[in-house]
Amino acid sequence: MESNIFYETLIFIPVCAFFLSIFLKWFFVLLQTGKIDLSRALWSWWMPSAHSAVVVSLAAAVAIKYGVHSDLFAITMAFTGIIIYDALNVRFEAWLHASTINDFLWEKRFKESLWHLPSEAFAWSMLWILTAVVLWYV
Repeated sequence: MESNIFYETLIFIPVCAFFLSIFLKWFFVLLQTGKIDLSRALWSWWMPSAHSAVVVSLAAAVAIKYGVHSDLFAITMAFTGIIIYDALNVRFEAWLHASTINDFLWEKRFKESLWHLPSEAFAWSMLWILTAVVLWYV
């Protein structure tokens, strides 16, 4: 079998997914505002989620390399589940708290746009799986 850097080391797939998510976030900010704002590309609360991109693409790469029945895949899936759970549920609770406090204070002192929708998480996860598959077989 010929040498393939993505086969020999799994780190490049999540790194590529991370940078793709940052680029897409920057691009969507550019489309939305018409301004180049690199700082918003690093916001953790806006989609696409860079941390989810890393763990989903890593789990997909591990599944491709070692199979879905491997212990390593089980570990990466558990790790991915925790990250996605955080993106969906813990952030939702933080949004509820921020919204309630802002209503109580009658002003917007706390950021309310913290959480991701399940449909967003699912759609972006499909992109990160596709990214891993494409990079693996390139």
